[in-house]
Amino acid sequence: MGPPQTRSRGPGRSPGQVDVGVSDLPALNATLNATAAVLLSIGYVLIRKGRIATHRKVMIAAFTTSALFLVSYLVYHANVGSKRFPGQGAIRTVYFTILLTHTILAAAIVPLVLVTLSRALSARFDRHRAIARLTLPIWLYVSVTGVIVYWMLYRM
Repeated sequence: MGPPQTRSRGPGRSPGQVDVGVSDLPALNATLNATAAVLLSIGYVLIRKGRIATHRKVMIAAFTTSALFLVSYLVYHANVGSKRFPGQGAIRTVYFTILLTHTILAAAIVPLVLVTLSRALSARFDRHRAIARLTLPIWLYVSVTGVIVYWMLYRM
């Protein structure tokens, strides 16, 4: 994913101004998913080291990043619809296996994240910890497979 290209300079546009459109959203979505995965990993390391305040900030950043992803994803699909996977043969089976598990877990992760975050923010840490042990690996899987789905669909 290289730097954005200037598409056009119409009235009121400055030289070098980048014109970003709906077609750029899949790359943004992959970037947001990758960022969420990195933040989740950092958050895990921080809590294991007992750095609770920093863990909290990083996990709120992960939540915000994932929320921005969801908004961007919905805007893209409301405007463009679905894109068909062009691959054939075994790679098609791999793609749809990843997509199926990603989609099912992406639907499940929303309430899990909301409950996990709610329990943390209300200082119910024993209950937060119990659900976070389930939420984290699923959230990580969804974030990472989101990048893989993007790569397979738009870059292969």
